[in-house]
Amino acid sequence: MPAPAVPVEPPALQWDLFCRVIDNYGDAGVCWRLARRLAALGQRVRLIIDDAAPLGWMAPAGAAGVEVMPWPGPDDVGDVVVEAFGCDPPAAHVARMAEQARPAVWINLEYLSAEPYVERSHGLPSPQRNGLTKWFFFPGFTAATGGLLREAHLLEGRAAFDHQAWLARLGIEAQPGERLVSLFCYANSHLPALLQQLAMAPTLLLLTPGHAQRQVSDANLPPGLRTARLPWLTQDDFDRLLWACELNFVRGEDSLVRAAWAGAAFAWQAYPQDDGAHAAKIAALLAQMQAPPEMAAWWRGWNGIATLPELPDAANLQSWTGAVQAWRSRLVDQAGGADLAERLLAFVHGKSRSHPAA
Repeated sequence: MPAPAVPVEPPALQWDLFCRVIDNYGDAGVCWRLARRLAALGQRVRLIIDDAAPLGWMAPAGAAGVEVMPWPGPDDVGDVVVEAFGCDPPAAHVARMAEQARPAVWINLEYLSAEPYVERSHGLPSPQRNGLTKWFFFPGFTAATGGLLREAHLLEGRAAFDHQAWLARLGIEAQPGERLVSLFCYANSHLPALLQQLAMAPTLLLLTPGHAQRQVSDANLPPGLRTARLPWLTQDDFDRLLWACELNFVRGEDSLVRAAWAGAAFAWQAYPQDDGAHAAKIAALLAQMQAPPEMAAWWRGWNGIATLPELPDAANLQSWTGAVQAWRSRLVDQAGGADLAERLLAFVHGKSRSHPAA
């Protein structure tokens, strides 16, 4: 009787991930997380980035399997070319791609949104004039999208986390009865009102570098509110910051996803746009989360779409926490538990190099 066939693992692919750092470090943050995650899945990754300085504090130790290269990148072409957020690989590199007998799988990794167009657009081809095909890959919050980046064993690490020991390593100690809140934000005219609301209960506000620290002065703090000014944190320590707090204020794409995995109550500040387009993004995300009405109202106020209501007290904030944790469970369970990197890897294998017209 013949032995059962042993599944053959596909060979590791060479990935070229192109990233331009526009502002606010979000592009670099997402690209580094993706590069590291692909490498953890056994892939070989070259991260081609036009400003690697943020990686000095995001990822000072680097990662096995990830090579960081300056723009414009290598002279050869890998198996997969990923352009992050429509950054356009260098023209010379695209020309080399077109010369290959078996072209690389070309992926445009798009921005994250909960809006309906994401499901409609995910996975669509974009034929190019040079004969190549670029594929749109959309991160998202449903099984019909590319999903979200999530490292293996992330939630187990979250469950075992000792926040007091971590804070002690940073020289931070909360006073008895003092709640911990983190602030990572863009410029926000509602910040003075937030400080007043936080001061209604003893609070230690952990301020990230940048806009948060520039906008909050200890000289103007209301009684009941203390602050601690954080250093630049690695990506792993930023996760730990969110794990340590019972309420997190986050901004942009990468920290939104990390707040979801943290499972604590949070408020998200979308990148503000003059035409008000961020309002639709916030509405879609709140609907997808099944956010409680008071949470949705506060988010809209924080983002300048409506009047800022009162922040719930600690007891009522539990409804926010419950909604986030229920949402997290739904996100983890979808698509067989696969995260964005695993879904992307499966997508690329489906566009095999042995079928260049795919």
